[in-house]
Amino acid sequence: MAKNQEEEVRPQDTLASEGSESRVYELGFHLDSALPIEEVKKAYQAMRGVITEKGMVVAESEPEKVQLAYTISRQEVAGRRDFDSAYFAWIVYETSAEDHAEVLKVAHADKRIFRFIDLLTTKDAARHSLEVRDLAKKAPERAEDTEAVLGAELDAALEGAVI
Repeated sequence: MAKNQEEEVRPQDTLASEGSESRVYELGFHLDSALPIEEVKKAYQAMRGVITEKGMVVAESEPEKVQLAYTISRQEVAGRRDFDSAYFAWIVYETSAEDHAEVLKVAHADKRIFRFIDLLTTKDAARHSLEVRDLAKKAPERAEDTEAVLGAELDAALEGAVI
């Protein structure tokens, strides 16, 4: 059976239509921990400015200093550089595929950002991440020495017991 020419979908037509379709992306990035805090804030605001220019911010987390799980090495003009900690930030935003490509170019060109990850996500997932982060911040810190805490509770219970 012959296919009708009008029903046939060509890959280039699909790609062209996806370029104008709005999607939700998450950009997570590590900023150099050796930067002064003012420079970290400027780098974050610069990246956020590019994103707001190209689309709409859905959720975000400002830079927080974190210890990296492993050392990241990067070759620079002055030589190799190792990173054991960084300022980590993420921004979830909605934009078209073309504008998304521009955001990635800017992130790649910014030398203050030494590593980034780009994900396709949803608004609901981004909002859930914010809720989980807020709950984690509100939760009381766990006791470092649980045996000492349990021992103190046991001692208190025994003192109140009638013999």
